[in-house]
Amino acid sequence: MAIEIKSPKEIEALRVSSQMAAETLLLVGDNLRVGMKTEEINTLVHEDTIRRGALPSTLNYRGFPKSVCTSINEVVCHGIPGPRVLRDGDILNVDVTTFYGGFHGDTSATFYIGTPSPAALKVTEVARKALEIGIAQVKEGGRIGDIGAAIQEYVEGEGCSVVRDFVGHGIGRRFHEDPQVKHFGKRRTGERMKVGMVFTIEPMVNLGRFEVKIDPKDKWTVTTVDGSLSAQFEHTLVVTKNGCDILTKRDRPLRFSENVATVFA
Repeated sequence: MAIEIKSPKEIEALRVSSQMAAETLLLVGDNLRVGMKTEEINTLVHEDTIRRGALPSTLNYRGFPKSVCTSINEVVCHGIPGPRVLRDGDILNVDVTTFYGGFHGDTSATFYIGTPSPAALKVTEVARKALEIGIAQVKEGGRIGDIGAAIQEYVEGEGCSVVRDFVGHGIGRRFHEDPQVKHFGKRRTGERMKVGMVFTIEPMVNLGRFEVKIDPKDKWTVTTVDGSLSAQFEHTLVVTKNGCDILTKRDRPLRFSENVATVFA
């Protein structure tokens, strides 16, 4: 499938849906607490999304039963909200995707619940930095492979690993489009980046091995094979003449996620 180059009008529509997703993620951070059930996060995201006149992209997508993904500790991605209670020391990734005006906006972040362990702090901050490093590789004429190579070099240099089985993706009128954006690989490989390409970068970083497994019962929940902690951050962005524009950029720090590492260190 050919990679779509979005028009200025389409990019602005994507910016609207992406900003909605970003604002909903901020709302999640404002409301997190020890003792909260992940089902409460789902309700919060669902109601906020509907209030905006939008729809949660994940709800019923390929059979996914909820309006948001909530992935705790060793859960890498696609965690299904339910009765699980957030405990002091947990790390929690919340992945919000909003469909509005015919376009999807996709973003996620990992939050600290209570006081994190040194291991939780390590994997979360490496994942946060990995996203920043990946975004810094985005430029007109660059290769998609440059993104993954830079992320892998950094993450492995920090003694962690990068998940191979799940990658970033093009996004627009469809939730998942080309190109696939791997978070590992070799420089100077893959498609050339062109102005108007829109995709996500969303490195999933494990404290232990990179291998993952899918829960055979629910067919969705992805965990590390060795039970090690995993963290993830994600933005939707568009390639520009001067690098990129982060469409899901937030207007303030995420509570319980950004600007708290020094507090816990």
